[in-house]
Amino acid sequence: MKHINVTMRRLCLYIVGLFFLSLGVSFSIQADLGVSPVSSLAYAFSLSFGLSVGMMTGAANILFIIVQVILSKQFKLRESIVQLMIAFLFGFFMDVTLFLLQLFPTPETLVMRWGFLMISLFVVALGLLGYFSAKLPLMPYDELTHVISEKFKMKFSKAKISSDLFNVGGAGFVCIIFTQSLGSIGIGTLIAAYFIGKIVGWLMIHYQKYLVEWINNNRKDYKKSQGNTTLPKENTSLSS
Repeated sequence: MKHINVTMRRLCLYIVGLFFLSLGVSFSIQADLGVSPVSSLAYAFSLSFGLSVGMMTGAANILFIIVQVILSKQFKLRESIVQLMIAFLFGFFMDVTLFLLQLFPTPETLVMRWGFLMISLFVVALGLLGYFSAKLPLMPYDELTHVISEKFKMKFSKAKISSDLFNVGGAGFVCIIFTQSLGSIGIGTLIAAYFIGKIVGWLMIHYQKYLVEWINNNRKDYKKSQGNTTLPKENTSLSS
């Protein structure tokens, strides 16, 4: 029973994390200063072919799986299906959150657009915190980073930069070919690529342990054993 409860908490945290991740990306789309790298290719497809960002998220992630297979020279059907299921759930959340944000006034002034961009950075980071802390299968985009890291013997941080460049470069190429503009790429894309990782790292250092305790349902037991004493100092070994 305890194992089932832990699994349900992990799944809940995972879904909430994906929702916040999609909400943050939707904020960046509304800001119109450049989309976060995680969805830049999907948004480029959407601008080029006139389909929803959610549908094009699925298409982009199929491409990421193909690149994984080429680099790793392995095709694991079960893992690929799970990755696609997660990607389509994220795509569904993208369409939902874009719809919700469109119910509010569109940011027209530069101040409002920059405000939306700043909000997007922190909401995406919160989503990634929950998504990674749940320790469940990753989306194809994030799994591609691991494949790049293993294939080229790179540190994960450098592999992350490489996968972001692949995504952003592909998005720019698609937009130039089909819309004769950079489309989804802008100053906001570069800001997101640089700052989101730093924000996620800070959040993990300070808050990930509380999520892990909640998942394992031991925070209550911990408080009982400690009485009214304060919590121990943060474990700074956690990092992104």
